[in-house]
Amino acid sequence: MDSIRVVGGNKLNGIIPISGAKNAALPLMIASLLTDDTLTLENVPDLADVQQLIRILSNHGVDYAVTGRRRAEGQNYARTVHFTARDIVDVKAPYELVSKMRASFWVLGPLLARTGEAIVSLPGGCAIGTRPVDLFLESLKALGAEIDVENGYAHATAKNGLVGTHYKFPKVSVGATHVMLMAASLAKGETIIENAACEPEVVNLADCLNAMGAKISGQGTTTITVQGVTSLSGARHRVISDRIETGTYAMAVGMTGGDVLLAGADGSLLEAALETLRHSGMEITQEDAGLRVRRNGNGLLPVDVKTEVFPGFPTDLQAQFMGLMTKADGVSHITETIFENRFMHVAELARLGANISLSGQTATVTGVPVLKGAQVMATDLRASSTMIIAGLAAEGVTEVSRVYHLDRGFERLEEKLQACGAEVERMSH
Repeated sequence: MDSIRVVGGNKLNGIIPISGAKNAALPLMIASLLTDDTLTLENVPDLADVQQLIRILSNHGVDYAVTGRRRAEGQNYARTVHFTARDIVDVKAPYELVSKMRASFWVLGPLLARTGEAIVSLPGGCAIGTRPVDLFLESLKALGAEIDVENGYAHATAKNGLVGTHYKFPKVSVGATHVMLMAASLAKGETIIENAACEPEVVNLADCLNAMGAKISGQGTTTITVQGVTSLSGARHRVISDRIETGTYAMAVGMTGGDVLLAGADGSLLEAALETLRHSGMEITQEDAGLRVRRNGNGLLPVDVKTEVFPGFPTDLQAQFMGLMTKADGVSHITETIFENRFMHVAELARLGANISLSGQTATVTGVPVLKGAQVMATDLRASSTMIIAGLAAEGVTEVSRVYHLDRGFERLEEKLQACGAEVERMSH
């Protein structure tokens, strides 16, 4: 099993290309199930989760082809992938595939909308909380689906097709908003979705569906209107840049110091996080080529943060920000409101010498003058990047184990950091 070895102490200087967003690419790939034409997606990141979803889609009959593997001058491999679901050969998504990645449960909506039936395994447990699927099932029932849950599978049918509805989510859910958007696109009549998620990844999906012939308006607000159409066509669409990767590398610069251009990054996708970083003493400017992130020799200031749905501070950057605050000059408070169990990185940061205490869903972080390298492990995807960027700022050697979590959501992290002067290498055991 691989680990990543980090030798701390080097400032980061140079260019880091920001990949396409994992959390945008996955629902866009699933949207290929809605049409028998080819959906071409540009800027698809090469990640373990993307490869796993390709296996799941292939099981349903989706053919795919990849172009753009070669490295262009100064660019990482921004891949273009063509998905064609000419025929749905199987409406069942089995446990052994779905259990490896929660987002694969989302195939339930498009399979049901296109074929009138879907049999999808309930996803397995998740390290950062229960993430119930009832929001998905209730919204599809509102569109007229009949759903039975038995033997660990959701069996959904809509023999006469789905029918538009007026539905208000009891709580905001990005995944459930994705699924309802896809299903409602092929429903009869109008669907109004209230309390919809406003995340950029939802907007990216809605824009893609519109390019395929859907009639969606209001994306990016809490009320989305969908006029159902009888069929969708193919399209060509670009995956937005990864705002979580952007924020993670920005915080790496905050921890180490230096001057890095995050090439292709769009600051409008994470304004709350960038504003928080500016309050901590970092200099961040949007340029034509991406985001310029700098930290001079001054220390970091403590900032209090509470995670919120978009446009608030993202839960997916909470662990990394906690790592940053371990080096701040003073006390900060970080409150997690989205997921339970999302403080598992606290014990690992403490192994590096961090001073963090927990009370309920709030962590109190007292900055320390020095972090010291140690053996640590990644507990989930975002925590894995936290341990690496903390290691960049620690004295000595930090070895991060269980980095398979990292490969789910960060494309060639070691390569990108090495190019900016970091001493980071992958070790195979």
